[in-house]
Amino acid sequence: MVIASEAELLRAAARERPGQPGLWLQPGVIDLGDSDCLELPGLRLHAAGNGFSGDIRCGAVLPLASESCGIVVVQHLADISADPAVLLAECARVLVPGGGLWLLALNPLAPYRLRWRGQGPRAAEPFTWRRRLRAAGLSPDPVSQGIGPIWAMSINDHLQDGAGLRAAFLLRAEKRRIPLTPMRATRRLRLQPGLPAA
Repeated sequence: MVIASEAELLRAAARERPGQPGLWLQPGVIDLGDSDCLELPGLRLHAAGNGFSGDIRCGAVLPLASESCGIVVVQHLADISADPAVLLAECARVLVPGGGLWLLALNPLAPYRLRWRGQGPRAAEPFTWRRRLRAAGLSPDPVSQGIGPIWAMSINDHLQDGAGLRAAFLLRAEKRRIPLTPMRATRRLRLQPGLPAA
């Protein structure tokens, strides 16, 4: 139900940076039912051992050029990653300046957590993810958005500000760079000789 609730978010991510390739990282092969026609232009990979499988097979280091993706969606993969910091650093590396990372993660404060507790995912609060995103060189949004059911097994794709008691949350981040453009020196104002000063 959590994955099905996120289908509309994934469509929005695919529309965010038209014309630029993207990267969609998933914890496993995800069946979105009738929404499976959703495609992000670029690579769709899922966790496989110590690397990824899907459109290509690779290790933890993505075989993509630096600054080659306009959007990266990390859908619950960080919840099961052995080292989320390495995963986020690799995602930041492939993002173009101004590109966006959409992190979908499980909410450890939700009553829904009892459905997946003890099955492998390690959830962290949005505050922890913001700190990890900053450490990777990204600028996260100040407020996460809750998504998914609260307790009942039902699809709920309406967003709310803050994670609240929702099963999962979306945290968006942007890659920002300070340009290396030199600043022009300001002209100094000189007093003209012969003018009376007051």
